[in-house]
Amino acid sequence: MFEVHVSKENGDYSAITEAIQAVPYEEQAVIHIGEGIYHEKLFCEKSDITFIGAGIDKTIIEYNDGAFDLMEDGSKRGTFRSYTAFFGGKRAVVKNMTIANTVGDGSVHGQALAVYADADVCLFENVKLTGHQDTLFCAPLPLTERQKNGFMGPRVLNPRKKTRQLYRNCEIYGDVDFIFGGADAVFEDCLIVCNNRQKNEASKDSNDGDKADSRFINGYITAACGTKDDLGFVFRNCTIKGEEGCAEGSVFLGRPWRDEARTVFLDCKTDKSIAPERFSGWGAIGKDQPDTYYGEYGSVSLESGEAIDLSKKNSFVRDITEEEYKRLKQLKV
Repeated sequence: MFEVHVSKENGDYSAITEAIQAVPYEEQAVIHIGEGIYHEKLFCEKSDITFIGAGIDKTIIEYNDGAFDLMEDGSKRGTFRSYTAFFGGKRAVVKNMTIANTVGDGSVHGQALAVYADADVCLFENVKLTGHQDTLFCAPLPLTERQKNGFMGPRVLNPRKKTRQLYRNCEIYGDVDFIFGGADAVFEDCLIVCNNRQKNEASKDSNDGDKADSRFINGYITAACGTKDDLGFVFRNCTIKGEEGCAEGSVFLGRPWRDEARTVFLDCKTDKSIAPERFSGWGAIGKDQPDTYYGEYGSVSLESGEAIDLSKKNSFVRDITEEEYKRLKQLKV
């Protein structure tokens, strides 16, 4: 086992990047990261590596790249080169820290990843991820782009590989499509918070693609892009809410980045910011999405503790059976 310490004062290294570079590729490694703010853009593709911070609000890794940034050749950075931290390899474990993309409002700076999670197996525990649009990308990418060079970044030319991801006791903040991708990912006992974009002047006239509906949308929590044969995203025992000030009914649990997206919420608490339709179509709230698998089971009000009224949910949102609920509750990734 290769083990090193990163510290602002007396560690083996003072920068996380230096510690990553020191790890032999095939050797299992643990990197302990001390208290402090580390302004670094991390790229880790070692085989089996664990990062352990000093605490969720004590170890903070931050960077401020956005998709609208201009590169040296005059092209835009794009979504998938905007990450604060990229984790590849066979196994990546991240614990007890915050990873933030601090560039700001997506309508000004574009998509901005805090984490690009691409290891075969990813485990995040007691981690806070903060950003605005596209905070957490759970790889892989879809098979094809919708816009030329839209996937420019670390995996643009690679074959797509399925990843398995678990997020336990994490906090995830963002607004538009801020948990997205094609992974099989389970979120347990997490706090999921949608930003209040109405306080950002540049966002007040933007509804990010929902041209058929005039009401202001604060955000979409998920944008999955897997296939009907995948697990997709499963949220279990999570708290889902809008930031203070979010308008009632202005946040959607998800919209499908690709038509066969799968996302379910089981035994979760949701507040009044969540829209009565629950999930949106892609491009319009009421667009029919018959090939998705979207649904929830056991949802209760964060305010009252009573069962959520799902009578106004979109027609494509499933009624999850008790049998399927039990299977998904017990399933391990």
